[in-house]
Amino acid sequence: MKAAVFSDTHSNTALMVEAVRRCRPDAIIHLGDHDRDTEILRREFPAIPLYSVCGNCDFGSSAPLRDVVQLGPVKAFITHGHAYQVNYGLTSLAYAAREAGAQLAMYGHTHVPDYQDWGGVQILNPGTAGRGRSLTWALVTVYDNGGIVCEIRDL
Repeated sequence: MKAAVFSDTHSNTALMVEAVRRCRPDAIIHLGDHDRDTEILRREFPAIPLYSVCGNCDFGSSAPLRDVVQLGPVKAFITHGHAYQVNYGLTSLAYAAREAGAQLAMYGHTHVPDYQDWGGVQILNPGTAGRGRSLTWALVTVYDNGGIVCEIRDL
């Protein structure tokens, strides 16, 4: 199973839509900061399941602050990250993911792409798809045996 993961789109949606068209994922995940950008994804790709959370710039959003989604045999904990103080480290996020029974945690907020193992939890930040010198997103592939491969890609 493949999931396209975006964060911090800040209304810059054209490149995000093009990335989804190219990779043809089984799911789309938006990690906040301009959650309203997901409406464009829903309209363009109505057959692809879309999961989203709200970010610190998503005032009035009905999206949850965090969620746990099933990607094949893997549970993924998704959040924007600001509620877990990700600017100061990933400990709080890793514990929350572990507590939720997730093998993968995804967050945004920092605009810095990153992928690492944190005590048995894979932690992914796809970077920013909306603002910055380097625009990125992530393609997550989950295999039937529970294997996870995360690729950070340029937009």
